[in-house]
Amino acid sequence: MSDSAITPRAGANVDFRQVGKPLPRIDAPGKAHGKTRYAGDYVMPNMLHAKVLRSPEASARLTRIDASKARALPGVACVLTHVELPDRMAPTDIPGQTGRKRLDTDQQILVRERVRYHGEPLALVAAESAAIAEKAMDLIAFDLEPLPGVYSVEDALAPGAPVVQGADNIVSTYKVRKGDVQAGFAAADTIIENTYHTQFIEHAFLEPEVGLAWVDENEVINIRMSTQVIEHFRFIAEAVGVPHNKVRILGSLVGGGFGGKEDITVEIYLALLARATGRPVRLCYTREDSFFGHGKRHPFSITHRTGFTRDGKITALQVDMTADAGAYVFLSPYVLLYATVASPGPYRVDNLHVDARAVATNNMYTSAFRGFGAAQACVAHEQQMDEAAKALGIDPLELRRRNFLRTGDPIATGVPIESAVWSDECMTRAWDALGERSEERGPIRIGRGVAAYQQSYGRITWLHDTSEAWVGVEMDGTVVVRSGVTDIGAGQVSALAQIAAELLGVGLTDVTVYNSDSATTPLAGTTTATRALYMTGNAVRLAAEAVRGRLLDRAARAFGVETNAVDMADSVVFVRDRPQTCMSLTDLVATCASEGIHRSELVMFRAPFTDGIDAETGQGRVHPDYAYGAQAVEVAVDTETGEVSVLKCIGAHDVGQAINPDAVEGQIEGGTSQGLGYALSEELIYENGKLVTPSFSEYLIPTAMDMPRVQSIILESRSGVGPFGAKGIGEPSLTPVAPAIANAVADAIGVRIADLPITPEKVVKALASAGRGP
Repeated sequence: MSDSAITPRAGANVDFRQVGKPLPRIDAPGKAHGKTRYAGDYVMPNMLHAKVLRSPEASARLTRIDASKARALPGVACVLTHVELPDRMAPTDIPGQTGRKRLDTDQQILVRERVRYHGEPLALVAAESAAIAEKAMDLIAFDLEPLPGVYSVEDALAPGAPVVQGADNIVSTYKVRKGDVQAGFAAADTIIENTYHTQFIEHAFLEPEVGLAWVDENEVINIRMSTQVIEHFRFIAEAVGVPHNKVRILGSLVGGGFGGKEDITVEIYLALLARATGRPVRLCYTREDSFFGHGKRHPFSITHRTGFTRDGKITALQVDMTADAGAYVFLSPYVLLYATVASPGPYRVDNLHVDARAVATNNMYTSAFRGFGAAQACVAHEQQMDEAAKALGIDPLELRRRNFLRTGDPIATGVPIESAVWSDECMTRAWDALGERSEERGPIRIGRGVAAYQQSYGRITWLHDTSEAWVGVEMDGTVVVRSGVTDIGAGQVSALAQIAAELLGVGLTDVTVYNSDSATTPLAGTTTATRALYMTGNAVRLAAEAVRGRLLDRAARAFGVETNAVDMADSVVFVRDRPQTCMSLTDLVATCASEGIHRSELVMFRAPFTDGIDAETGQGRVHPDYAYGAQAVEVAVDTETGEVSVLKCIGAHDVGQAINPDAVEGQIEGGTSQGLGYALSEELIYENGKLVTPSFSEYLIPTAMDMPRVQSIILESRSGVGPFGAKGIGEPSLTPVAPAIANAVADAIGVRIADLPITPEKVVKALASAGRGP
């Protein structure tokens, strides 16, 4: 693990007793002592073990499948193929919706006739042991007739190309038309044009996809899952063919999600097998299964053509971006939208022209990944700013300062920013924290880079997002929170407890949170889109404030003062300016109970509800709000071997209000680690659609030896739309890391490597091409 440090935060302008304190998270003891049970730790008597048989081809026609020998193998309880599922489809649209009609993008659960990607499921097996299930898979006979495929977006867009999805392989498009881009270019003194490329990458979460399903005495299909979305119960019910109230998702603490557990993974398979066998069924992917079991990060090709005045003001920007959606649509339309909105970065661009498209291929399907399109957009716009600074002869930080958005400025979609935009403060603080430049020795070259970002938090506003929560005070003065939120390791549940503790005047250990049960906890919505604190935190805040209000009203009557004169802390209720006039929270609760005063509250928090953006101009509201920050890094590049080492790394982010600064620090460190891999080593390589990096032996994630000391600079504008003015940090912590490293490498070697990852081979080749070897 990396060493880290938190710099002093902005001075407090409000006094909190629980919020803003680095309190031990309520999930920490169980994890530290090995008592926490993850989804993979659950077993049941008479349990079967499941496996998924996958296609070895990326584009083929299934002409025969025969499972008779597998079914005859002793110990095999069930084998399912498409024959047993003639009319069943799996929803792939954005999850968690409750009213909006989903897109018509459902996919086959098991291959019926056509294989569209390497690893697409052909059959499901449930057996008495995993070993028997593996043997049964070897006994399933099938014939695949190879079909012509398309393995790049260029091939997929070519005239006469084989069609993977839709009529022409284009699964989504967006455009922005803002201002007069031609006039903007005419006013430019310099025009900079470059193309940048990002790669397929894997989530590489510690815990692979896993679940346990059983059918109870009420014919309810129960699924104990590692998931980011318990609201999937509706999609699962529709896929299996049962009413919504006959599927129950019980979410466990998640051992890493990063968007990879946002889509349905093993849930439908488990439900089908449990229903077919009448027995509990467990399915746990191996690491190699996981490489085929969920969508990957979209590769993007992004071209920026930017006009500047000689003093560095942006006059016009034209962006063209293409994303590889892979074989199925999944969340590609939404990732593309986020990338489109983020394409200009945190800069004011009055004349903007964006064309964006997502294209289906026979590669692995792509979907949600931390950063969700904005990360790819940042790779392009931040490298472009450095290239422009070089061409203009302006310091890269100064060029950014001259163009940063300010509060009240319109973003790409024409909507003014209402919250604080502390891009300059974050960038300056991060850069200054790099300190003295390291010394160059021999073939080692030192470089520094910075990157700033604009990242949304909260879901698309025309999805009409909502979150429910229940908060109550027990007779002994302890507090209970009920919320459907899933905790994916970032402390979502502990943050809810800290909010409730703050408002109800108790300690964090006095709060218990029940979460992530689709049948018994109020539905909170997805733990995605950096929305959990914003949406569910606000729901808990509203519920706790309602309970607090009733309690304080009753206490004020007892004290003979106005309600606003009463406060509560340390499980004591008291008059603010006469704290000796007080009563215990327990006594107050007893009084309320005896008088029938409600001591709990169920609320729904609603995000802004809007219509969609204008299809022709891309103008209109897309997100509730945006976070801003920056990353600064220093690298050492060995010009003989091409090896890049990150020496210093500072993340500075305006989080609005840190509910728990230790948790924020953890997010910054984790995002930095993922961003480092994105920049330097991680890549899923497909050759003719077939994965050739199918394990961690070939797919290289950063280890503890690769991580530098990470310094976290936490700024608090208290201007966000989350509870107490909070913004988001889960995704923003990753977004600027890769472009900052790319800029640092270019600074070190004097050559721009415009396609990620920046491997030693690419460094050596770039130096040789530029005649700048050691």
